[in-house]
Amino acid sequence: MPCLSHASSILSAAVLQLQPRSFTSQLRSSRTAALIASRGSSVGSLVQWRRCSLLLFSLFRINDIHSLVTSSYVKEKMENTSWCLGESKDRIRKLFNKVELSISSYDTAWVAMITSPASHRTPLFPQCLNWLLANQHLDGSWGLPDRHPLLMNDALLSTLASILALKQWGVGEDQINRGLHFIQSNIASIQDEKQHLPIGFGINFPSLIEYAQNLGINLPIEATILNTMIQKREIELQRGKQRNSEGWREYQAYVSEGMQDSQDWKTIMKYQRKNGSLFNSPATTAAVFQRLKNAECLGYLQSVLEKFGNAVPTIHPLDIYARLCMIDSLERLGINHHFKEEIRSVLDDTYRFWVQGAEDIFLDPTTCAMAFRILRLNGYDVSSDPFYQYSEDKFAESLKGYLKDVGAVIELYRASQAIIHPDESILVRQSLWTKQLLKQESSPYRLYADKLRRYVDQEVKDVLNFPLYANLERLLNRRSMEYYNVEETRISKSSYRSCNLASQEILKLAVEDFNICQSIHIEELKQLSRHYRLDQLKFARQKLAYCYFSGAATLFTPELSDARISWAKNGVLTTVVDDFFDVGGSEEELVDLIQLVEKWDVDINTACCSETVKIIFSAIHSTVCEIGEKSVKRQGRNVKNNVIKIWLDLIQSMYKEAEWQRTKTVPTIDDYMENAYISFALGPIVLPALYLVGPKLSNEDAETHELNHLYKLMSTCGRLLNDIHSFKREYEEGKLNVLSLHITQGNGASTAEDAIEKLKGDAEEKRIELLRLILHEKGSLVPRDCKDLFWKMTKVLHLFYMKDDGFTSHEMYSSVKAVINDPVISLMNY
Repeated sequence: MPCLSHASSILSAAVLQLQPRSFTSQLRSSRTAALIASRGSSVGSLVQWRRCSLLLFSLFRINDIHSLVTSSYVKEKMENTSWCLGESKDRIRKLFNKVELSISSYDTAWVAMITSPASHRTPLFPQCLNWLLANQHLDGSWGLPDRHPLLMNDALLSTLASILALKQWGVGEDQINRGLHFIQSNIASIQDEKQHLPIGFGINFPSLIEYAQNLGINLPIEATILNTMIQKREIELQRGKQRNSEGWREYQAYVSEGMQDSQDWKTIMKYQRKNGSLFNSPATTAAVFQRLKNAECLGYLQSVLEKFGNAVPTIHPLDIYARLCMIDSLERLGINHHFKEEIRSVLDDTYRFWVQGAEDIFLDPTTCAMAFRILRLNGYDVSSDPFYQYSEDKFAESLKGYLKDVGAVIELYRASQAIIHPDESILVRQSLWTKQLLKQESSPYRLYADKLRRYVDQEVKDVLNFPLYANLERLLNRRSMEYYNVEETRISKSSYRSCNLASQEILKLAVEDFNICQSIHIEELKQLSRHYRLDQLKFARQKLAYCYFSGAATLFTPELSDARISWAKNGVLTTVVDDFFDVGGSEEELVDLIQLVEKWDVDINTACCSETVKIIFSAIHSTVCEIGEKSVKRQGRNVKNNVIKIWLDLIQSMYKEAEWQRTKTVPTIDDYMENAYISFALGPIVLPALYLVGPKLSNEDAETHELNHLYKLMSTCGRLLNDIHSFKREYEEGKLNVLSLHITQGNGASTAEDAIEKLKGDAEEKRIELLRLILHEKGSLVPRDCKDLFWKMTKVLHLFYMKDDGFTSHEMYSSVKAVINDPVISLMNY
């Protein structure tokens, strides 16, 4: 049966409930969403968007309600409305050119405390001191402006460090007093367990207090609070010494400014990087230079100040990681197709750094994992070998392992899903241990994250529920918009922000783009629902909404309208034809339909043996002819004959199954699968769409072993998943199923459980091989845009079969509504 067939009862209920709102209402909602997303924009921008929304409304109205929305229609309307998105896209493009980081008062204070080699009474970097004097907040604190309420400890740390820098050089008495008042007013947050702690806070903050006492500062901190902090520091230090792991030694080096006299300063120089820094941290590097006067440390600090002016960020450089994060966000939000050239340029640079063995990639598991995943999935040839240094035991001994960094574990888990070679056992093991850690609610790896907890918890839930191979683009886009934090603050030693990591412009474009695409989807679905007389076939399941949903959730951009409609129409038809061969047609009718498709050019009114055959053949005929006509503008030729052959292969394979069933023939497993991958009915859904996604596909390319192998891998994987899922029902009905054949014919599997495990392994092997062929570019004759369709359908299959019982009615209904019906309005979180 077709891949989507057993969803009929669920979708029947969904279709009854799913009444698309009027097009006017949809566009009004889209405009509202844009206004919300553009909060803080100028009045002129809002007026412009209002005009754009009105233009959208006027452009998308259709006078002839009987005509289908075509790709030319969509293209024309998108050209007329592209200026609505133009400004956002231009601003986002500028983010590719420069990574912007917020200034860290904490790190700037440590740089300001460095004494000049010429005189211990003067600062080496007076400009940093002047910056501190000029950048105190009205409440007396230093640190990020508009800080989150759960980042009060970060503000206390930055404020105390700034006070010490001013006191050390005998300046800013008024600023010092205001800073001390801020500390006194907010020191109670130290005892609030909900507060998010910067890395090393338990060591660095008590150390700053001790330095303040040495400078004669009377800190307004109660003795009990002070003693508790010092006690916690001693416990942490003692525990670390007992473990004496590499992770602990690296952590000690990272918080060198807080270790002071207990630090082995010369030993920590093994962590110095090629750019002269330690851990790309200005604060750590400043503390080391203050002690050792290392020339490379000085060179690093001078280079950072040259770039940022009179102050420094908490981490630099961050360029590779920040740009990868930006690409990841654009992909997850579904707007990466607007920035293909910019993304390719960044990935070319990243690949060059990968080949060169850049420290900023390979010394950080988070960046390494993200670079590997994004590069590999975009067709770059990258090896999984670097992950041997981040195996479970080695990761636990690293700095991020010691910190119990959930963000690093998430990225390692995501990277592990990009397996494309059968011998990548390192990724298999990596998937197992990272998934296990993420699944444990009480896991120690949940203790630290560089983001606020609510966003991290959602990220963990999302990555566990939707693996790479079961993540439909539009559902991912929707979830990503819902939890995208435009003012995201990252927490390292101190908090920082970067518009490359989170941007209101990115979210605004994502919302606008989603709603415009969804408006087109609604109109397409309305037109499709008027098209055929298939509802006259009482035996046939009506699955238009689901078939269209599977296309709209993966082929969502306006220019893919033709491919999307072809996908949906053929999905509906394959389901009807499957029911026809399964229960609805007599043997005479089955043979008649095959003969009609073989002859093709017939008088439909007189050639069909029954009204049922006439309805089905008419639907196939008109759909194939329509695809052929639409293919001319993209392929330069009519591909009707190619599509006829695809349909003929399907119905002949279905007839063979029907004959097996009628004659009680039990085929071998090999004979069954050789026929079953075709009868699974993905051919008419996916293969005709190849001609409508854009790239030229010659007859020779369409008949290559490469394309046929892609089709067979996808279909075989789907057939295996389907047969595992439907085994119980089909066994009770006496129908053929590969699982029942494995049980009855042996093949080393004596029980259903054993056979299921084997078939799951077979399906996984097919999926891995499929992804390898899709990503392999050297020598490939099939364009990547075409190959991607096979992966998109595979994701549809895996999402549906991910659970033992498939999607529930509620999950299905919610997913269809989210993609097709409900605009993004109030999902923004600020």
